[in-house]
This record gives sequence, structure tokens and C-alpha cells, in this order.
Amino acid sequence: MSSTLDRIFRLRENGTTLGREALGGITTFMTMSYIIFVQPAILSKTGMNFDAVMVATCLASALATILTGLLSRYPIAQAPAMGHNIFFAYTVCGAVAAGGLGYSWKVALGAIVISGTVFVILSFLGVWEKLVAVVPDSLKHGIAVGIGLLIAFVGLQYGGLVTANPGVLVELGDFASRPALLALLGLLLTIILMALRVPGALLLGIIGTTLLGIPLGVIKAPSQQLWSLPPSLAPTFFQMDVVGAFKTGLVTVIFVFLLLDVFDAVGTLIGVGGQAGFIKNGRLPRANQAMLADALGTVGGALLGTSTVSSYVESAAGIAQGARTGLANLFTAAFFLLALFFSPVVKMVGGEFILEGRGIHPVIAPALIVVGYFMMKCVTFIRWDDPTDAIPAFLAILVMPLTLNITEGISFGFISYSLMKLVSGRGKQVHWLVYLISALFVLRYFLA
Repeated sequence: MSSTLDRIFRLRENGTTLGREALGGITTFMTMSYIIFVQPAILSKTGMNFDAVMVATCLASALATILTGLLSRYPIAQAPAMGHNIFFAYTVCGAVAAGGLGYSWKVALGAIVISGTVFVILSFLGVWEKLVAVVPDSLKHGIAVGIGLLIAFVGLQYGGLVTANPGVLVELGDFASRPALLALLGLLLTIILMALRVPGALLLGIIGTTLLGIPLGVIKAPSQQLWSLPPSLAPTFFQMDVVGAFKTGLVTVIFVFLLLDVFDAVGTLIGVGGQAGFIKNGRLPRANQAMLADALGTVGGALLGTSTVSSYVESAAGIAQGARTGLANLFTAAFFLLALFFSPVVKMVGGEFILEGRGIHPVIAPALIVVGYFMMKCVTFIRWDDPTDAIPAFLAILVMPLTLNITEGISFGFISYSLMKLVSGRGKQVHWLVYLISALFVLRYFLA
């Protein structure tokens, strides 16, 4: 058995052991398992079945993580991406009156199938490297930061820590309310665990917040046993409407889904790969295989009934624990499959609490806020001394959380970047594809 694993994953060549890979894989699961609770809570806002989304999330995460481990042999796990799920629920499927596009979740899943299929084709052709290369680094980092702020803002809303105010749009919530108090205590617990560098701080924070919520009367302990057979996947399985996505002309949405997936995958591969020492002479070996696994995971996830699947930066925690090969992914995937049998716990953690007539999720709110912190780190890579780079990145960062719309942030970033480079006499530095994308965004406003 050990010789077979060594032959497949080259354990000795990478200076690792079965035990280290197991510890790394389990640690990675602990740091990213919050998605099991968060994903159904967010996507159920669109009318999707909570239980089915949970099952789809676990299955898609396991499938894509195994594919990455086998195809690329890197210990980089996959799951439905934060930011993509917000874009799916609030922008694509959100009510028009609230700034959303008003599409059904079935059509949105159809758009993801299309974008994922394009991603698969680009991965086979090796085109993704060229596509990513033409997008300015400042916009890549600005988009990541903007998404992080948007996620953190949603977390503040989910915790009841900010609320609507017609005069100034938002204001602080009622910290004396039980849900807001629970969210604050959960956030405090999570950041203390992070300060102490406890592995799986996000997951432990969610567990601790849940336990605190029971005596506060915010969380109801399940009346049944904590484990059960997995819920039915039928409500979301193969429910995507690909034809509807084509008919409604979701070209911009499909493009954004594709762009976000590519940026997430490349950014994670470069960041985590650099930390682990996988990058050799400026190149990441087998990167195309890793991108292919990401693309296949996205298509598979949409077929099962969940939003875009992508590489998780939390994999760095598993690498810090010693993981060096794709074998760690098999352990991570096994725990995602095991989670299928604990749906009562998932419903308890991700369930709604009605506060002032609206549903909030105080238990998962701290995790969303902390995920926003993780993504804020990209702000240090923006060239703030060059206004033609910095201002477009700043606009992308600013617009996303204020409009709760990732597309608008990307649009402002691309258009302002192209314009500022042109008027500053540096237009030749910009690839023609950037101008084309910017022109399409401008056209979108006139046709809206």
C-alpha cells in the first residue's frame, strides 16, 4: 500500500510521509469546512433547497479536491468559492429592486455550466495563462480586495452588526440584541484563536459560536440525533437551465463567472505554491492540470447544484502542517464525504434567525468577516505610487461592497484603467483585450 502511494504521489521525493499528508489534509479540511455551513445558508436565499445545497457542496468539494490531488499532485483543496456564491445569490439571482439581476437559480447554474465548460476548453488549450497575463496585476489584486470587503460587509449584515438606515444607508445594529451579541462573541472567539495560531480557527469559531448561541436562545439544538443519512440531492441535481442562460443573454455574467474562477485559481496556485516551494524558476509545474481540475470541479458542482468551485487559499494551513503532495487531498475529500452524515448539525449552524422581520445568520457571520480579512492582504500588491494603476484598483475595491455587486466593481476598474492609460499617453501598455472588455462594459450600461 505504502509503495503504491509513494509511486503515485512521490512521497519520498517530496520529503513527506503518509502521516504528514494525513495531518495536512485534515488541517486543510478544518480551515475550510466552514463552507459546508456557509454555502447552503447563502444559496438558500435564492430559493434553493438548503439540504440539497449542503449535499452538493460536500460532493463537489470532494470531487474537485480528489481531481486536483490526482491530476496535479498538489495539496490544494477545492470547494465552492466565497465571493462567487455572493455574486450568484445577490447579483445574478438577487431581486431587481435590491440591485440584483433577478434571474432564477436554475438559469444561474446554467451560466456556471457554460463558463466552466469554456474554462475546461481553455485549460486543454493552455489559453488561460495568456488570458490572465493580459489583465493588469493592479486590477487582479483590486478585485480580490473588493470581493473580500463585500464578503465582510455581508458578514456584518448576517450578524446584525450593521443594519439599514434610510438617511445614511447603513448604521450600527443593536448590539444589545441576542443575535448581534452572539456574532460579536463569535468574532472575538475566532480572532483570539487566530492570534494563537490554532489550526482550524474558523471551524472552531463556528462550533464555539454555535454552543454559545444555545443558552442565548439564538440557536436551537436539534431535537433529533446529530447524525443521519444524507438528505436528498434531487432538488438541485441536474436542475441547471443552460438553454435559459443562452436565451436570456447572460454574456456578461458568464464572463464574470469565468474571470473570477480563473483569477481565484491562478492567485491561489501562485500564492500557495510559492509558500510551499512548488514554483521552480518562475514556473509552477503541472499548473495546467491544476487548472483543469478546477474547471472540471466547477462544471461538476453546477451539475450537482452549487456555485463555482475553485482552489482554496486555506490549503496553506495544511501545507504548513507538512502536506506536500496530492495524497493530502484524499484525506480532505474523505472528511467532506463524512460531513454528509451530519446534516442536522449543518442546519443548526447555518439556519436563519429572524430579527426585525429579516433573516440573519449570526453563527456564520464571524467566519465571513474573517474571510474578508484574508482577502484584504492583496491590497499590499497594488502599486499605489502610480495613479493609473492605483485609482482603477481603488474604484474596484470601493464599488463592490457599496453596491453589493462584483460586476460593477470589475466594470469600474476596467473602464477607468483603460481611460487613465489612454489620457496619460500610456495606452500602448494596455493589451487590446483589456480595451475590448472595457468597451463591452461601457456598452452594457447603454443597453441596460
